Amino acid sequence: MPRKLSNALSSMAVKNAKPGRHADGGGLHLLVKETGARSWVYRFMLNGKSRDVGLGAASGTDAISLANARNAAAALRVKVKAGIDPLEERDRIANEALASAQAAKIAGITFKAVAGAYITANEASWRNPKHRQQWRNTLASYVYPVIGDLPVAEIGTAHVLQILEPIWNSKPETASRIRGRIETILDSAKARGYRQGENPARWRGHIASILPPRSRLSRGHHPALPYDQIGEFCSALHSREAMAALALEFTILTAARSGEVIGATWGEVDFASGVWRIPAERMKGSKEHRVPLSGRAREILESLKPQGGKWLFTGPKGGKLSSMAMAMLLRRMNEASIAAGGIGYIDPKQKRMVTVHGFRSSFRDWTEERTAYPSEMKEMALAHTIGNKAEAAYRRTDMIEKRRRLMDDWAAYCANAHKAAATVTPIRTIASTVSG
Repeated sequence: MPRKLSNALSSMAVKNAKPGRHADGGGLHLLVKETGARSWVYRFMLNGKSRDVGLGAASGTDAISLANARNAAAALRVKVKAGIDPLEERDRIANEALASAQAAKIAGITFKAVAGAYITANEASWRNPKHRQQWRNTLASYVYPVIGDLPVAEIGTAHVLQILEPIWNSKPETASRIRGRIETILDSAKARGYRQGENPARWRGHIASILPPRSRLSRGHHPALPYDQIGEFCSALHSREAMAALALEFTILTAARSGEVIGATWGEVDFASGVWRIPAERMKGSKEHRVPLSGRAREILESLKPQGGKWLFTGPKGGKLSSMAMAMLLRRMNEASIAAGGIGYIDPKQKRMVTVHGFRSSFRDWTEERTAYPSEMKEMALAHTIGNKAEAAYRRTDMIEKRRRLMDDWAAYCANAHKAAATVTPIRTIASTVSG
């Protein structure tokens, strides 16, 4: 039976040992590589398997001395004797340290940080500037004050309700959008590994069991001004010298969406033909839209020519007009009307102040009630997508010249709407122009 080694190595032997494995006894070995690198290894037998545990370097600036290597090996022998696998224990400790570090890191990741990262990553795909601004504004106004600085991993149902309940009935549309945005951000956080479990902002099977559903009325169309009040409104607009007033009047005259007007550039306008050509990438339907410009619409643009620059309607600092400028002007005009003893600019059906987008409905109502233009022409004027695929496939023209007559009639109505009888376009006249 071979003699059992015990303290077989010396400091000099450690220093001068040749490449190979050199036993010191008790499972401690000196491992020397061909490169001269030296390290300590403890070999143990557990459950019938032989395994090695590295103890550290035996040479260099971080070298472990022979005495310390023996002490380390002695400590491991005690664990092995107790049935503890040193390798498994080391892995467990490392994993626990990693998990602790990750938990500490996640604890420092706030809802606001995740929201900011989500918006930055996705806003380029949101073509509507107003939509991008609404994301930031609603989060800043309603969400961040409550949960913005909280760890995203800790946000629960109580936090979501704290945000939604105060505005659920008074501002149903805003509240619904905020809930959806919170849900999206928390889903993003979970996908990044920042939180676990169900989303506390989800509607189906969760928030729907706590808050009442919004009524269909609250989800209706954008509040719109009755078309027979358009003349009075445009007259009030003319008394305003702000850039937003010109932008809003131009929006009304062209029946365009506010984002299309705010983002309009001089390069899109052909004064020779009197056409504003909106490229497909700026249209909701991703299809180019040509707008015939009425005399008043061209007059507005002619007055803005001297300002130069890229945008038709510029803001105070030279960039394009803010997406909120027209909405704020509407609010001020509504307040001024009420202060002067009027009723304000209110949608009589919804009992709410009109919106910029609502003027498209005013235009559509006027075309139905006061003109005999064909429905497809009216839909083209609004750049609505054709639902019937067969009809869309056979449509080869956008009826630009016939639509020019429509927009001229609309501009005339806006300028003189209070004389209702004089503004009705004779059906015979329209019939002849449409067929011509």
